[in-house]
Amino acid sequence: MADFVMNTEGEYGGQIVQELDGRFFKDSPMNRVYHQWGDRLLFIDSKVVPGAFQMNTTWYINAQDFRPLPYHEEHTHDYDELIGFLGSNPDDKYDLGGVIEVSINGEVHHLTKSSIIFIPGGMKHLPLSILELHRPILHFSISMNPTYAMKRTEEGAAQLAEFENKDK
Repeated sequence: MADFVMNTEGEYGGQIVQELDGRFFKDSPMNRVYHQWGDRLLFIDSKVVPGAFQMNTTWYINAQDFRPLPYHEEHTHDYDELIGFLGSNPDDKYDLGGVIEVSINGEVHHLTKSSIIFIPGGMKHLPLSILELHRPILHFSISMNPTYAMKRTEEGAAQLAEFENKDK
């Protein structure tokens, strides 16, 4: 029988992330509202593990009336990104368990099946809305960059301003 190392122990345990390192989110405006629809699960980037590219995972747990989700407005990146939505129905792995609205270069899609979206660098994407939620949806994004950086489009900046000014 081969030797093994438990979880994050051993010489290479630092390559494994098993808990959310909240220090990178605690002071962000997005984090103050994120819990209304999602429960961030795990996050990795080059600040958490040197040399890593960025990945975020979140359980979507509530649908939101406000469209789009705050801080999920139209934007671009200088790098490629994967965005995924996975249903949690063990009897039908492709059943998303809700309806996610997402825009890709201005084209609006309603997703009802587990999905992975490829966004090439420079392509406009989002806004994002959770229209219906019948069971939790696992959301992830993978950015082929050491850290996450977005460039809001004019429309995206207006969407964010609308949300930030709605209660003023």
